[in-house]
Amino acid sequence: MATSIIERIPTVQLGKTGPVVGIQGLGCMAMATGYYGGQDDAETYATLDRALDLGVTLFDTADAYGDGKNEEFLRPFVRANRDRIVIATKFGLVHKDGGVAIDNRPAHIRSAVDASLRRLGIDVIDLYYMHRRNPEIPLADSIGAMSDLVTAGKVRYLGLSEVNAAELREAHAIHPISAVETEWSLFSREAENEIVPAAAELGVGFVPYSPLGRGQLTGGHDAKSLEAGDVRQAMSRFSDEHHAANSALIAGIGDLAATRGATPAQIALAWLHHQSKVFNLAVVPIPGTRKPARIEENVGGAHLELSDREMEELSRLAQAVRGDRSRQI
Repeated sequence: MATSIIERIPTVQLGKTGPVVGIQGLGCMAMATGYYGGQDDAETYATLDRALDLGVTLFDTADAYGDGKNEEFLRPFVRANRDRIVIATKFGLVHKDGGVAIDNRPAHIRSAVDASLRRLGIDVIDLYYMHRRNPEIPLADSIGAMSDLVTAGKVRYLGLSEVNAAELREAHAIHPISAVETEWSLFSREAENEIVPAAAELGVGFVPYSPLGRGQLTGGHDAKSLEAGDVRQAMSRFSDEHHAANSALIAGIGDLAATRGATPAQIALAWLHHQSKVFNLAVVPIPGTRKPARIEENVGGAHLELSDREMEELSRLAQAVRGDRSRQI
């Protein structure tokens, strides 16, 4: 039985220099892109509205999601609620010749921001991320170009996605970085080794994407259960090879959820919110969904507190996870 709490979530400042947002955001990647199968547009817009009703104010997209279609889909919602939301988008991943390239050149950054502004129908982007880092381009050049966007009034705050601790420190010394976005969940704890402590040290907020293991932590999706065309079918952690090992964590989360009168998703999100206390930094997970009921369920995770004993048991189960995480999207 899921927890019945459906109330607005509290807010937190995203790092020392960032915006104040609800302590849980919404990952919008799957909207209008087909990554996770088809969608009902009306239901998806209702999901955005319900999220805002419940205090979710950070909405996350990227120009690479659907080659701009995702930003275009969000446009009416963003424009209708411009003063109530924080819109985050990204540059750097470019679909080219059937593959994906990483472009961090200042010239690309300048053209990418203008294109995102047009698609979103706004004058300024609240939080602008470098989606991925290309080591062939000096970081000082890329961050310098991003800083110029702040000076020009096209961007309010800067963020980085999937960088290492040294890159974060170098970038932060050039211009304050408000947020780092990296995969972090009970399925993916590598971030705790270096980048999470670095963010805490520098006063940078942390935005975990795929906090529900791309849906796997909610009850055990595997490749066979997914719709045709779902990109997760090709991901290692959804494979038959690793299903048995990963099922131990999924089952353990389910058992704890039943004991607490919650859902597995709420347990997984509550674990991340607890980690914000462990590492003493602002943590704003961005679970993705296109269903209003799932928004209500996920928000419940922001109100659920886990005991030290429960955290220890979840950490023990997480050690059994097998399969590499995907870094492509």
